[in-house]
Amino acid sequence: MRKVLLPVLMSLVGCMPGHMSDTPSRGFVQESVSGMPPLKSFTTPTPERPTRSNIDIARDFLELSFSLESGRELPALTRFEQPISVRVTGAPPATLLPDLTRLIYRLKSEARLNVGLTKSADANITIQAVSRADIRKNLPQAACFVVPNISDISEYKAAKRTSKTNWALLRNRDRLAIFVPNDASPQEVRDCLHEELAQALGPLNDLYRLPDSVFNDDNIHTVLTGFDMLILRAYYAPELRTGMSKRQVAAKLPAILARLNPRGEGLSPERPNPTPRSYIAAVQTALGPGASMPQRRKAAQKALDVSRAFGWQDHRRAFAHYAMGRIATQSNPAEALKHFQAADQFYARTGATTLHRAYVASQLASHAISQGNGVRALSLVNPAIHIAKTHENAALLSTLMLLRAEALELTGRSSEAQHVRLDSLGWARYGFGSEWAVRAKMREISTLSPIRGNRG
Repeated sequence: MRKVLLPVLMSLVGCMPGHMSDTPSRGFVQESVSGMPPLKSFTTPTPERPTRSNIDIARDFLELSFSLESGRELPALTRFEQPISVRVTGAPPATLLPDLTRLIYRLKSEARLNVGLTKSADANITIQAVSRADIRKNLPQAACFVVPNISDISEYKAAKRTSKTNWALLRNRDRLAIFVPNDASPQEVRDCLHEELAQALGPLNDLYRLPDSVFNDDNIHTVLTGFDMLILRAYYAPELRTGMSKRQVAAKLPAILARLNPRGEGLSPERPNPTPRSYIAAVQTALGPGASMPQRRKAAQKALDVSRAFGWQDHRRAFAHYAMGRIATQSNPAEALKHFQAADQFYARTGATTLHRAYVASQLASHAISQGNGVRALSLVNPAIHIAKTHENAALLSTLMLLRAEALELTGRSSEAQHVRLDSLGWARYGFGSEWAVRAKMREISTLSPIRGNRG
């Protein structure tokens, strides 16, 4: 399921007062957008090919496919063994079907899956659009989720703690349901479609060590990546079938990956250390719901301590610094800045982390703007804007564009700033949803600049 830690994780708070979230609004409703430009959406996907050894990818495949997020081992591979039909029920928002159609096209063309839309009640996968309240009533900490062997959310309460919906006891995939919010921003609905449909079709686990995947609870990547499509394509390779054990799958994987990803044959394996449960628990406490600020800070420090103890130099160490920076932003901006700088340094050492660095760039740029340093802010946001667009993250893209507008104002380029600000709004409507949320975002970012009082 997609976690509610997302809004905390992705929030952008500068080193000046004011809370700025670059996560889609959770309170989106269709409303008048008078004075707002049309909603923008992405058209042409640009997934990056995996850049890791097939030896590492085989290990990732096995851990994703034969474990649950809880750590519980799965005895056998399960997948659909027939053409996969998908239908939509409930009250879907206007953007859901276009985004789903685009996703299914990608699954067919990139992962080579035999999947298509239907209106039939006996569809293999039912995507039901319901209210956030309905989702939280069933799973309080979920933004959306997927369940086997039911088709309607009304069935879930009775089946919740039975073998019927127990993934560990599942032996065949025939009927599943995905529940997504119909009152969230377009981007959040789309992100739910990508993550939950990927798990409905394939692996059920998430791994923090993956820098280039939606199968990672850090929620940095929100649309299926080139790595994810490779995993799904391998999952449905003709050499595999439902019921195979982990050992049987492991014996077939080298040949499957050599055929599907010949580029990975010549790369040296990195063999990153497993992520201990202590790190996972610490991150979930630090960035998830329900913890007090002292508890969050203690948990973030724990994640950083674990990272140091294991000698990690990868994105997991960077993520711990990022969490520390997020938590320290309002209470100690100087400390937060040091952690964001450290996060950027560690992300720079790891491949496939350009999107991660774009998030950090937004934090560093907000600090530069608060110091009146428009030139520095522009040097940070300009490359990050392209990255956000490549990864189809409208919330981050619009945030970076609004930061760029403030930086342009600081450098005396007011006319250009106004053009960038206007151009950002269509993306902000997709990323944040409602008109009030978009306008609030604009106000929040404008408060960073020390010259805001001179604009009238």
